[in-house]
Amino acid sequence: MQCPYCINTDTKVTDKRSSGSVARRRRECLKCGKRFTTYERIELDLNVIKKDGRREKFSREKLLRGVAKNLEKRPFTSEQIDEVVNEIQANIYRVAKDKDIKSSKIGEIVMNNLKKIDKVAYIRFASVYREFADIDEFKEELRKLK
Repeated sequence: MQCPYCINTDTKVTDKRSSGSVARRRRECLKCGKRFTTYERIELDLNVIKKDGRREKFSREKLLRGVAKNLEKRPFTSEQIDEVVNEIQANIYRVAKDKDIKSSKIGEIVMNNLKKIDKVAYIRFASVYREFADIDEFKEELRKLK
């Protein structure tokens, strides 16, 4: 592993923690003495089948941006958002058959996870995902939440 501060390749692991599909390692550079964190994640070769039939490679970064956008200005740290995305990603990998998953299934998984952790983020996501046509559909979804 390369030190991000001095580019030295001699580092040692001072702490290791695993949670689900993510291993977090705290490292120390043997040259400059600075510490940094690295993450090791399981990554499967997974394709997303879009509504129009196109296929694209699954992107954790795209999922992270979407979840972070819906949790914007909510009481969540970036570490908590990362944990939410880890859980969603693990659910996606469990549900995916072969190497393909429909984007609609990913949307349902994201909605179910957001519904459990933050109702406002859930409504934000659902309003875009379900393409509410008018205020009545929005009210109906709020009524279901209560």
